[in-house]
Amino acid sequence: MGESVRIEIEGKTYELPLIIGSEGEKAIDINELRKKTGLITYDPGFGNTGSCKSAITFMDGEKGILRYRGIPIEELAEYSTFKETAYLLINGRLPNRAELNQFSVLLNDHSLVHEDMQLFYQNFPRASHPMGILSSMVNATRSFYPELQTAEEEINITVTRLLAKVRTMAAMSYKISRGHKVVYPRSDLAYCANFLNMMFDSPVKPYVIDEDVVRALEVFWILHADHEQNCSTSAVRVVGSGKVNLYAAISAGIAALWGPLHGGANQAVIEMLTDVHASGYKVSRLIERAKEKQDPFRMMGFGHRVYKTYDPRAKIIKGMCHKLLNKLHMKDPLLDLAMELEEIAMRDDFFKENNLYPNVDFYSGIVLRAIGFPSNMFTVLFAIGRLPGWIAQWKESLDDPDWRLSRPRQIYIGSVLNHYVPVDKRK
Repeated sequence: MGESVRIEIEGKTYELPLIIGSEGEKAIDINELRKKTGLITYDPGFGNTGSCKSAITFMDGEKGILRYRGIPIEELAEYSTFKETAYLLINGRLPNRAELNQFSVLLNDHSLVHEDMQLFYQNFPRASHPMGILSSMVNATRSFYPELQTAEEEINITVTRLLAKVRTMAAMSYKISRGHKVVYPRSDLAYCANFLNMMFDSPVKPYVIDEDVVRALEVFWILHADHEQNCSTSAVRVVGSGKVNLYAAISAGIAALWGPLHGGANQAVIEMLTDVHASGYKVSRLIERAKEKQDPFRMMGFGHRVYKTYDPRAKIIKGMCHKLLNKLHMKDPLLDLAMELEEIAMRDDFFKENNLYPNVDFYSGIVLRAIGFPSNMFTVLFAIGRLPGWIAQWKESLDDPDWRLSRPRQIYIGSVLNHYVPVDKRK
């Protein structure tokens, strides 16, 4: 028998199993808690609750560690491609040359979107946010591509379809929102370059592929490819636990990612910096406002629910940000403002004591802005990057022998027994 812990409740002692992860983290197994004691746990936001066992991503918030399938994020950002990282997350290992070539061919073969889907895009109001459109269109994709014959074929082909088509659908939504002609994917371009070309190529101004810009987008996507059991990943797992199709589960993840406290944070950072720059607001005053408890102002891009030190992804994207701006000979006042903000904040004891370090969103918005993406596309780009992680998590949950339909409990605080009163007798 493995390790266990004893808890005492109302004079009675109960023994509960202790689960130990491969990196030494520990969890109390409370599967039998209600059955044995009649009690449940109360954990708003699930910050102390492990919802699953997973072999995909390891995070250590205190040490600033992030690894995909055991490989440090720093190594993947330096040496890997997004395609290769996606394969790693979904299949559990890096591909060999033949597997990577086959994966590339499949992504290319499935990159076109059914022509009838353009009618859907054209009927969304022009002011629609791209995230709402993308979530709806991913769900609708199931209608255009019905079930395949075998479970293995269904998973493999559906996974490839999603990875290929979501990129195409995102570019389509951007082009149609601007009233421009849709640009189709090209067989001679790799995954990231193809997306950039679909976004920015036009009949009057052909898009010129810049390898440094391609690499910046590649690194952005690698950094966002998975991040353990965050809000959107949990949404994918919870919805997927109902045995829905992959399209529906991913659609739920996109919807969860939309919010400003999750995927929308990089857009919120740019909006905050833009407002500060336009108003001439002093950075020092911004810092003071962030420290005032009664002030509703929230410093976007600082702090993280898990990381209690510098976000390892932020270090990488900060370096990429400087490299890209130097290459493009761009002088971005928002980057200057961001650097001033970080410098002052990191000297302030309040930020240090509360572990409010810059996170990945702080610099990623500037990188995307430098490439030429409008701010309302930032979260869509996050969704494309996170897609391999969502797929890997959904796939892993299907194979989990401990799989159960997600069904949290609650502590009821409403009225006690309260009988129905006919309408004519109510006061």
